[in-house]
Amino acid sequence: MRILVLDTIHGGCGIGRAFARAGNTVEMVDVYRGTTPEAAERAALETYDLVVAPVHLDPAHPLLAGRSASEPVISHHEAVRQLLSGHVPRPMIEITGAQGKTTTAHALAHLLPGPGVLHTSTGTYAMPGRRLLFKKSITPASVLEAAEKAASLNGWLVAEESLGVTGAGDLAIITSPSDYRCAAGKKSAIAEKVASAQKCRRLLLAPGIPVVAHTDAVRLDDAARVSGTTCTITLDGQTAGFTSPLLARTGYRIPLALAGTAAAMLGYDPAPLCSFEGVAGRMSARKQGNILVIDNANSGTTAKTTIEAARYARACAGSPGITLVIGTVTGDGAVCEGFPYEQIVSAIGTIRPRSVIWVGDPPEHGRETGSPAPWKIDAVCPTLEEAERCALERTKTGAIVLAVKTWR
Repeated sequence: MRILVLDTIHGGCGIGRAFARAGNTVEMVDVYRGTTPEAAERAALETYDLVVAPVHLDPAHPLLAGRSASEPVISHHEAVRQLLSGHVPRPMIEITGAQGKTTTAHALAHLLPGPGVLHTSTGTYAMPGRRLLFKKSITPASVLEAAEKAASLNGWLVAEESLGVTGAGDLAIITSPSDYRCAAGKKSAIAEKVASAQKCRRLLLAPGIPVVAHTDAVRLDDAARVSGTTCTITLDGQTAGFTSPLLARTGYRIPLALAGTAAAMLGYDPAPLCSFEGVAGRMSARKQGNILVIDNANSGTTAKTTIEAARYARACAGSPGITLVIGTVTGDGAVCEGFPYEQIVSAIGTIRPRSVIWVGDPPEHGRETGSPAPWKIDAVCPTLEEAERCALERTKTGAIVLAVKTWR
């Protein structure tokens, strides 16, 4: 086949190379940075047997909108599904969602028995032992290498994916109903995730996910009940469960319940979640001398999770004083899901921190909202690491909350 793969910077090169290894003739075009002008010119004139485009590409892009009706167009997710055919680790669990997917993935991998591979935005690990294999994005193309590693171990695969799932696995989990616009504002992210999940064998949905037409879908609020630090799961008349102090934290409640329910759906005991200690950057707490640091800097950071982190910090520190480190790492892949200025303003206004340290490009007060912000920025840093050092130097009492949108 003659195949056109669009978008080389979000995994397209890996997909293109895999199709080429299978004996196809492949043209790859960088549709975002324009680094392949000659390939783009050829693609505009040629006809292909198959066109592969990411779900976040503007449907009006000339290399999409100008295609003939005889050229089928599939997503990067569907392309990976095709490429994995006959080479899928068992079990394979795919996880997507605007928030909670990394925590859900780590929690589920914690309790699965035997060897396997955990692929997340924090890294790709051989389990058990959490040995780092490599760090790649969570674009669908990265699942190809993660699946290959899992197969070499004769083990399972838990894969975190952005903007949907491939549908190749045994179970898909959608962790959050939160929505945002993508593809030049022309598509709903949650609609794309739900659509991609229709091809999955089984499906597990967090509360609030839109209704899906799937013959084997489980809704979390129908299967799991959380009371204090105990989660009870009932499926097909069978009851299982686990206890964990993390269930008392809002940011962990749904991800842990999802992980436990997913385990039960696959025939595993969720009880080992009692020893799961959480994930760095997902509401983890640590002491730096006399200062409490609540780390909630991750790819799913929002105003809601920031406010929750501040409440948690005050409760643990027993002091109202908070140094808030907030913003978006400039040039980070996390900005595709955004931490809008308006959300940051809302979080700061609700929390009323003692000090604000901004990460990334500082706002031009008045330009975004039409009036000056009712708070001042005490320092601006380009990276999370520099901002944390700055916060530790400035903070003598109370707590530091890290609430930066960044891949970790």
